Amino acid sequence: MKHQKKEVHKQQFSLIFTMSFFVFSIITAAVLLVVGIVHILLYFGVMQSVSDTPNLSSVFFFMALISTVIGFLITFFMSRVSLKPANQLVDQLEQLAKGNFKARIHFAKPYSNNPTFRNVEQSFNVTAEELAQTEMLRSDFVNNFSHEFKTPIVSIAGFAKLLRVGDLSDEEKDDYLAIIEEESLRLSDMANRVLNLTRVENQTILTNTSAYNLSEQLRSNILMLYDQWTQKHLYFQVEFDEYTIVANKEMLAQAWVNLLSNAIKFANSGSTITVEITKDAEQIRVAITNVGEQIPPDRIDKIWRKFYQAEESHASCGNGIGLAIVKSVVELHKGRVFAENQTDGVTFTVVLPAGVE
Repeated sequence: MKHQKKEVHKQQFSLIFTMSFFVFSIITAAVLLVVGIVHILLYFGVMQSVSDTPNLSSVFFFMALISTVIGFLITFFMSRVSLKPANQLVDQLEQLAKGNFKARIHFAKPYSNNPTFRNVEQSFNVTAEELAQTEMLRSDFVNNFSHEFKTPIVSIAGFAKLLRVGDLSDEEKDDYLAIIEEESLRLSDMANRVLNLTRVENQTILTNTSAYNLSEQLRSNILMLYDQWTQKHLYFQVEFDEYTIVANKEMLAQAWVNLLSNAIKFANSGSTITVEITKDAEQIRVAITNVGEQIPPDRIDKIWRKFYQAEESHASCGNGIGLAIVKSVVELHKGRVFAENQTDGVTFTVVLPAGVE
């Protein structure tokens, strides 16, 4: 922090010195030009020497007028040169305001050599790039959201129309009603997940934290998903000690359920899912590993996006919001989450501050 403050003071001093030198140069140039002009006028006899001049006030007025005109002209042309970076910055800001996120600033020399101008250039370009990525994610979110909502609605409408037509057997009616019920629950679940995600993303301060048994919470979440993992004949290996953490219990429960559901969905039938907890003085780590297909390397960083699904064959089993919720919850707790491919599966690791009271 001290080093950064020294660097800022150094840059401010450099800018003040540059501007002072600029003003001094203008004044000096104006004076020298006036002296030169007076000398030339005296040399050619256009103007008399001071000792021969009856009206000194007119001479001084003339010199002041010439100095003002020359100083104005020098300042005018020099200011156009000195304000060039500011004009360039304003132009590019207008481009950003119009939605052109490809706008970038590249100052020419000598401005590019100045630390202050370099910082302005770098900050602007980074901001423009972040805005471009945000706009791209927003567009993808709207498109995917519309698609995810449209699919079950079309399905419900289609089967409802078939039921209204009639001439169906009782078995067909039951099947169609089951599909309508399933799609309706899917819409309800998606709406709840979007609301939860929005709530977490809009929350900037972590509240309602308390110290509780993290190990017990994970065991309870696994039992809560009993129907899901028993249908695939899966096994859980949860041999870990008792660990206490200070966090928002409700939010972390959402994260664990989403990660465990994800592991169950992509695990091979009859395999084992391993849940491990490790801790040191500063942080606590929860790793969930399933045996199954790996995540393609080019998609492993994209799985945290809203509605993104790395494996399209499992798209009907989810809506691509769970991992986005996990990421938001973990980051709100000042932690991080990441996925790593293993030899025979994938490990999701959550790293949180220990925060034990």
